[in-house]
Amino acid sequence: MQVRITDYTIRTATAADLDAARAVMLDTVYRDFGTGYVPRWHGDIIDLDGAYVAPERHTLLVAVDAEGEAVATAALDSRGPAHPPNPRHVAEKYPSGFTAQLRRVYVRPEHRRRGLARRLVDELLEFAAADGGYQAVYLHTDPVVTGAEPFWRSLAKVVHDEREDAGGGQGIVHFDVPMP
Repeated sequence: MQVRITDYTIRTATAADLDAARAVMLDTVYRDFGTGYVPRWHGDIIDLDGAYVAPERHTLLVAVDAEGEAVATAALDSRGPAHPPNPRHVAEKYPSGFTAQLRRVYVRPEHRRRGLARRLVDELLEFAAADGGYQAVYLHTDPVVTGAEPFWRSLAKVVHDEREDAGGGQGIVHFDVPMP
């Protein structure tokens, strides 16, 4: 069955959405990343309110299906990539406070390939542009996640591919997303 993008509603998450958004995110880190929950990488997932809802320049979006079930998430914050673990030149290019970092753009597998991720990213980019203080939009992805790298390559420019580093780094691909 083909589902139209209009069969979903994208909205800014409220306190009532946080448990469902957290479930989408935790399912993703266990299923797609194969790492499970790692506090130093995924602490924001546990404190969604503190990471994305409460701070003024941050946001968390959820996509819900016709039954009202959360099926996708996307977040943005003003924290640039830290060094370490990210390469120094990437961290210097995308400083905190001036960089909108896209995070947790996750879609449940049965809802993928329907335009949800692209629509969520468009909403995040509009939020970043409306803020007026962001000078760049950054994200990184783990290319082992099915479909992630081609999706981001279709929207953004690679600024560093750690797989090309001596030893392969963490294997992460870093992107610059054009600001609207």
